[in-house]
Amino acid sequence: MASARSEDVALRWQSRLLLAFVVIAVLASVLMQSFVFFLDSPWVLVQGAAIAAGFGLLVWGLRAATAGAALTGSLFTLAFYFAAPGWRNLLWPLLALFVLTFAATRFGWARKEELQVAEERRGRSASQVAANLGMAGLASIAVSASRFFVLSAPILGRPMLIALVAALAEATADTVSSEMGEVLGGEPVLLTTLRRVPAGTDGAVSLTGTLAGCAGAAIIALIAVLVLPMTWSEGLAATAAGVLGLFFDSLLGATLERRGWLNNDAVNFLSTCAAALCGALISAA
Repeated sequence: MASARSEDVALRWQSRLLLAFVVIAVLASVLMQSFVFFLDSPWVLVQGAAIAAGFGLLVWGLRAATAGAALTGSLFTLAFYFAAPGWRNLLWPLLALFVLTFAATRFGWARKEELQVAEERRGRSASQVAANLGMAGLASIAVSASRFFVLSAPILGRPMLIALVAALAEATADTVSSEMGEVLGGEPVLLTTLRRVPAGTDGAVSLTGTLAGCAGAAIIALIAVLVLPMTWSEGLAATAAGVLGLFFDSLLGATLERRGWLNNDAVNFLSTCAAALCGALISAA
């Protein structure tokens, strides 16, 4: 355990770099869009700010995130709302992600504490939020650009929307699979060797956890299809991409993370990137 903690400290720069990169990019986009909405549709700006603040206070009040993480989540919430203002917006799949991951994290808490794999009671950190929502936040910039710049719509609009949903699906699948698998999956196996390993091992998978993760990805895609301008085939593409990203996450965990080359935040972010890329390519095919 001491060795694992020392490796986490040594790789903490990855989390800080990721957090800075994603937050700066999304914040710049939000500020530019805020100026535009202030001039043309101030009510959208007021609605977005109120929703983002409410979401941040909710996750902080539930101790699902630290204060810094709640602020980071509020920023992403505002970016998602700006990408598709109105009632039929990206906040519905985001809300589903929060509900599913929060429930999965709290499920079987005593058992997770016994296995020493329970999340810290103070909730997720800002870097963890950036790792899980960062790719979706970056994709929201492209979705917003497709609205403001008509010429970019065919290139950025739909593929980036599918990529965004796929990234949310993967982030949900990853958390749900690991949290549920630790309680219900029994002794998991390492993806690369299929040998039994202790619960919580990087790259470990279980049948129960994997099925739960796939279900989580499908729920996110289903909600996206119901509220967004997405077809059922695009929802299926986002689900498939999210599941592929889930296995990519386990592969990175079993190889690069176990070797001490990547920390968990980097693995999570790269996995959502892989899911987003797969979703965009499938939808564009």
